Amino acid sequence: MKSRLLIIVLCAFLLASCGSQYSYQSQTHIVRKGETLFSISWRYGKSTQDIARWNRLGDGSLIYPGQILRLYGSGVSNGEAMSPASKSTRQSKPLPSIPSQPAPKWLWPTKGRVNVSFGAKPGTGTGVLINGKAGQAIYAAASGRVAYAGSGLIGYGKLIILKHNDTYLSAYGYSASLLVKEGDQIIKGQKIATMGDGPERKPRLHFEIRRNGKPVNPRQHLPAR
Repeated sequence: MKSRLLIIVLCAFLLASCGSQYSYQSQTHIVRKGETLFSISWRYGKSTQDIARWNRLGDGSLIYPGQILRLYGSGVSNGEAMSPASKSTRQSKPLPSIPSQPAPKWLWPTKGRVNVSFGAKPGTGTGVLINGKAGQAIYAAASGRVAYAGSGLIGYGKLIILKHNDTYLSAYGYSASLLVKEGDQIIKGQKIATMGDGPERKPRLHFEIRRNGKPVNPRQHLPAR
């Protein structure tokens, strides 16, 4: 009887430990070699400005491998729960808010029918999949700067991300070729890539719009057609 009770107590302790570890890991990210603040924020659906504020990073450029970044504005920090004193310090120095900027006037990034809607599968579910032909032109849906161009984000193939302002981003995935590079200034309607194979090995464009790091339904922003 005593041994059974001991086993139950040990199991409860292990479960509590696992839950605590999961809670901590879900609120932090350990920076790996080659990662940028932008790629990290994209992965977790956060804005770079928020992660920079939560971790007191200034412009966000000073991150390094092994660094632990908080992914939320409150909770754990550097592996330890904040003490009441540190909480009161945080509360006495509130983080500045980020003003919301207006959305640009969007245009469709390519010709073709929306085959997979926002939130549906196959695909990441964070955008829409537009059918087309291999090599078909992909255009910038609004003017902006190339914040990312490459294939380092799993699940998107060759990907371009445009930053339109501090609030809005757009993304173009499953490209066959990228015609722009990071840092380029892009005008609305400029050809930036060609269509490649998406899910099910069909020519498709994965297109996203994100507001403050959060994916939104592109069809609510694109003109009717």
